[in-house]
Amino acid sequence: MGLVIFNTLTREKQPFVPVQPGKVGIYLCGPTVYKPSHVGHAVGPIIFDAVKRYLVHCGFEVRWVVNITDVDDKLIVEAEKQNTTTIELAERITKDYLDAMKILRVDTIDIMPKASEHIGDIIDFIKRLEVRDIAYESGGDVYFDVTKDADYGKLSNRRIEDQAGQRDLQSAEKRNPADFALWKAAKPEEPEDVKFDSPWGKGRPGWHIECSAMAMRYLGETFDIHGGGVDLVFPHHENEIAQSESATDKPFAKFWMHNGLTKVNTKKISKSDADPEMQAVLQQMTLHNLLDEYPGELIRFFILSTQYRSPIEYSQAEIASKRKGLDTFYRLFERVARLCGVSPYEKATELGEPGDDPGAGVASDVLAKSCVEQTALFKKAMDDDFNTAGAIAALFDFAGIINRVIEQEKIESGGNVAVRRAPDAAKADVLTATARLISVARLIGVFLDPPDLQAADRDGLIDKAMNVLIQVRQHVRKNKDFTTADLIRDLLKEQGITLEDRADGTGWRKD
Repeated sequence: MGLVIFNTLTREKQPFVPVQPGKVGIYLCGPTVYKPSHVGHAVGPIIFDAVKRYLVHCGFEVRWVVNITDVDDKLIVEAEKQNTTTIELAERITKDYLDAMKILRVDTIDIMPKASEHIGDIIDFIKRLEVRDIAYESGGDVYFDVTKDADYGKLSNRRIEDQAGQRDLQSAEKRNPADFALWKAAKPEEPEDVKFDSPWGKGRPGWHIECSAMAMRYLGETFDIHGGGVDLVFPHHENEIAQSESATDKPFAKFWMHNGLTKVNTKKISKSDADPEMQAVLQQMTLHNLLDEYPGELIRFFILSTQYRSPIEYSQAEIASKRKGLDTFYRLFERVARLCGVSPYEKATELGEPGDDPGAGVASDVLAKSCVEQTALFKKAMDDDFNTAGAIAALFDFAGIINRVIEQEKIESGGNVAVRRAPDAAKADVLTATARLISVARLIGVFLDPPDLQAADRDGLIDKAMNVLIQVRQHVRKNKDFTTADLIRDLLKEQGITLEDRADGTGWRKD
């Protein structure tokens, strides 16, 4: 079938054919850095990081650009509230954002341009529109004349006459109520660090023109994929298309990909952002707070477990559910490492990305077949509009098959005589199959590194204490004091620690 992508512009799935054979340009609208990023700001970067990884696997040379909006009215207001400069505020929030991206393993972004560093590109862009009489100056402001664009509204399916009521798009200085700002004249009371020289006087760019100028600077006048949240379809992306295509007479982006929004699921919550309860939830959802409480891989897994165009429901219950799912894989990896004496993560790195024969090196017919079939199902899901949820479902099935083989062949207890396979050969197959699962998952940036389940236990004290408890429990069981043995197990369970009695001894894991 080949890769197909749902294009917001055409409202249908289309075969993906890049502008230049073998090369892909992607632009994703990044954050406006005036307040700490929340979980919603992680959605787009995680999704498109997975998209880029998969496209690279498919053989494309990919350039991915994510902008930083550090010139905006919101920064001026927030900087004044905090009694700081917009520059200091932007730098601080940008660092907070980049630190979070690093933990979330969003590390395939190629260029992160800042609006403040591209004022010259933005001014040149506006001048191009002015020469064509599509942009006009009014009192130091410069506006885009939407009536000059016959296709205006084609992305959002809105008509110009429907825009008159837009609260932030009206001005007595405009030719038309729907005209939008390309350049905003500076006000006397505004700080000097947001006042830039221009042919129209000191001022700053409008939001929409920033993205068009930076996208074209790094990806050309026509590129492959433009992404962002569905809330950006109008007015932001609609206006990007209008000004870009009016300046060049060329298509701006071939494919428009829009991810669903993050929904907060609580039993009772006000609709007002000013409500204390809502503020508490939003504070809890900041990436900084989330990553203090949850591992980065869990947040990534949580987001990729939903197909990108669907809304993502955020709640502690949903996070707990995804943690349970992620632990299914972690338990398998720990089990295989214990059985084989080799980390499947290391073996996966040795194997590299899955090639034409994912079952290579696996003697077991069941496991070799699973390597081939589950890899194919994973790729089939990804080829269908980057359906990461379907891809992860294939990984779950893969893990289930490997666990069943371990049980059926009794690998943990020395092997099943009826199977007539040497235990070492069975272990080697399980190790290779598990490593293949990991190598496939890495195509979307999952299982890149072993989980640091005891990151706070730098000296191994928790592990040492657990071994003492296990020995005490074994001692009381040997003396037939099963009441005390069960009490130890149950008390640990209440603390989120599960003891596992296995043929080779007792182990433990965090739930």
